[in-house]
Amino acid sequence: MELFEYVPNVVSPPGSTLLETIDAMGLTQAELSQRMGRPAKVVNEIIKGKAAITLDTALQLERVLGVPAHFWRAREEQYQRYLLNRRDEAELSAQREWLKQIPYGELVKRGWIAPGANAAQRVRASLEYFGVASVEAWHQVWAAPDAAYRRSPAFDADPGALAAWLRKGEIDARAMECERYRKRAFVSALEDIRSLTMEPPPDSILKAQQVCARAGVALVFVQELPKCRASGAVRWLNRHKAIIQLSLRYKTSDHLWFTFFHEAGHLLHGAQGDAFVDGPDLHASTDEAELWANQFAADTLIPPSAYREFAESLDPGRVSRDEVLQFARLIGTDPGVVVGRLQHDDRLPYSHLNDLKVRLQWAE
Repeated sequence: MELFEYVPNVVSPPGSTLLETIDAMGLTQAELSQRMGRPAKVVNEIIKGKAAITLDTALQLERVLGVPAHFWRAREEQYQRYLLNRRDEAELSAQREWLKQIPYGELVKRGWIAPGANAAQRVRASLEYFGVASVEAWHQVWAAPDAAYRRSPAFDADPGALAAWLRKGEIDARAMECERYRKRAFVSALEDIRSLTMEPPPDSILKAQQVCARAGVALVFVQELPKCRASGAVRWLNRHKAIIQLSLRYKTSDHLWFTFFHEAGHLLHGAQGDAFVDGPDLHASTDEAELWANQFAADTLIPPSAYREFAESLDPGRVSRDEVLQFARLIGTDPGVVVGRLQHDDRLPYSHLNDLKVRLQWAE
C-alpha cells in the first residue's frame, strides 16, 4: 500500500483531510494560501467543502505538502461520488411508484432481477434490467411499444408486463452467438426447421435455435408474464442480428410451430428494422401484414396443393388418426400441425385427435 493511499471508513469532504494535514504540519490556512499562491478565501472554501480540489489545486498541494496530487484527486472524486450517490438514492426512492407499472415481484421471483432491501435499490435494479438510466428514459423506450413495434389489432396487454417480456428476449438474444443475418440462409433454414417439427421437443427446439443462429436469427423462448398476453415477437437487435421471440402461450406443438413461422414471415416480408408483437389469437387479425404472415406460416408448414388434395379426400366429420399420420409423414410435418390446421378450417372438431399434438411445458 502506498504511503498516502486513502481508504476511508466514513465519507467526509476532502477539506477535512487537508485541515488535518496542515494542522499536523503546524501550518495555518493563511500560510497554506500564501505558499500555494491562492487567495485565503479559496483555501477556506476547500477546507469547508464548498469548493472542489481541482487538478491544478492538487498539484499545488503536492508541491507544498508533499502529498501526491493523485491522492487529493482520488479523495475529491470519492467524495463527489458519495454526494452523487446520495442524490441518486433520494431520486430513485422518490420514484418508487413506478414499480407498480412493471411486474416487479414476478421479475424477482423468476430471478431476472435481484431483490432490493429498499425502494431505491428496487428501482435501480429494475432500471438496470431494462437497460435505461432513468424512469423517464424507460417511458421513452419501453412504456409505449406501439412507438417501436407494430402490434396485432385488438392485442390488449399490460405495457409494463409486455416491456419486461420483450426485454428478457433481448437479453437472451444478446447472449446467443449468431452469424450475420443472411436472408437466403434464413429461407433455407426454414426448410430445415419444417422437417424438425417431426422431432420431439426439446431436441427439435434446440436444433431450430442452432439452425436459426447460423442464419443470423436468435430464436429465444421467454415464458409469458401475467397480463403480457404475447404469443410471439420479431425485431432486429442490430442490422446483422434478428430476434424471434416465442412465449409458448398455448403449450402445444401446432401453436409453437405456427407462431414461429408466422414471426419468420414477418421477418422475411417486412423491411429491415421492422418490429412486430403478436397477441394470443393470430387468426383474428385483419391487418394485411398479419394476414400475409398467417398465410406464409400455413403454406410453409403444409404445402397448399398437398393440403387441398388431402382435405378434399376426407369424409367430413370422420377424419381418422391414420389419415392424419399418413399425410403428415408424406409431407414431413408434425401430425399435430395437421390436426391444428384441420380444426382451424372446421374440417375437424376441436375436441378430436388432440393427443397427436405434443404438449409442451417449461423446465423448472
